[in-house]
Amino acid sequence: MKVIVVGAGVVGTMHAWHAVERGHEVVHIEREAEARGASLRNFGQIWVSGRAGGEELDTALRARELWEGIGARVPGLGFRAIGSLTPVRNELELAVAEAAVARPDAAARGYKLLTADEARAVNPALRGTFEAALWCERDAAVEPRLAQLALREALLATGKYTFLPNREVRDVVGENAVRDDRGELHSGDAVVLCTGAWLSGLVREVAGEIPVRRVRLQMMQTEPLGEALTTSVADADSFRYYPAYASEALDSLQAAQPQDPTAAAHKMQLLMVQRLDGGLTIGDTHEYEHPFAFDTLEDPYEHLTRVVESFLGRPLPKIRRRWAGVYAQCVDTSRVVHRQRVRDGVWLVTGPGGRGMTCSPAIAEKTADELGW
Repeated sequence: MKVIVVGAGVVGTMHAWHAVERGHEVVHIEREAEARGASLRNFGQIWVSGRAGGEELDTALRARELWEGIGARVPGLGFRAIGSLTPVRNELELAVAEAAVARPDAAARGYKLLTADEARAVNPALRGTFEAALWCERDAAVEPRLAQLALREALLATGKYTFLPNREVRDVVGENAVRDDRGELHSGDAVVLCTGAWLSGLVREVAGEIPVRRVRLQMMQTEPLGEALTTSVADADSFRYYPAYASEALDSLQAAQPQDPTAAAHKMQLLMVQRLDGGLTIGDTHEYEHPFAFDTLEDPYEHLTRVVESFLGRPLPKIRRRWAGVYAQCVDTSRVVHRQRVRDGVWLVTGPGGRGMTCSPAIAEKTADELGW
């Protein structure tokens, strides 16, 4: 087969990967010189811990398995099976962690409740004050700014892959073909549109209104920490945003312990992971209402700095960069992603939300299975 993939973010690149793995030829079209959207502007976390039970967790666990296998073959991804720790500070937060550990799927996630000393033995950089920590052994990390580049290099080496940058697809032509803004026609046996947060123009023309919204977030990255942060780190505000933590204990936390006003205003949680150069990627905020702001705000960064320093027990290194990003999120909570046949032989796959980096290998694998690749 010949497969046309539109969009070179992580979802599109993983579709190209699975097609080539199954022996097919791929033409990969990207409107920028290389992907510039949410696939680069994220934590690079393979985040199993907070996923909803059922299909979402199954997808994340399968993706975690695939990431590890691909990472062994493509070292440039920077795959690390580092797990995560969520420190808790009081009885209300501890009760939510205890409820998570009591879930029937806790073992599949690698949940374990650690004392503060046990958590510091796992991650000695956490020298601040906390009472205990929720450990998730299945969480992992890759390098988001390098992953697509490393995967593309590996794909090019197969001889079955062609990358066409700086071409915007303007039209779907009949079955199994697209036309780009240079007027060139690209036809194959299947077309997969992996357009990320680009939901207007061509996407609206071929798919109409779809149950997908855009979400904006802010993040930052520091200079090297000077020591290893051996796990990813979250704070108890993450309990409020991930479906795995829904419980009576969470209801009690929500009622008795409101979020910090800045965190509440910006719908924030702390997620933190160390990059290969030693710097820390720290976030994040959530903005849902359009039009999005075009600037970044300092209050969320100041809040995150306070939280991180309280866990580390030391000042943060200098902030090297700050950025905002926008991703596409399917609002139908029964789906991991929006996957739609828009024409015979043409599929749209978008809206993984904050699960994009985590779940993309398994999302693409399911597309390949459903299309009979």
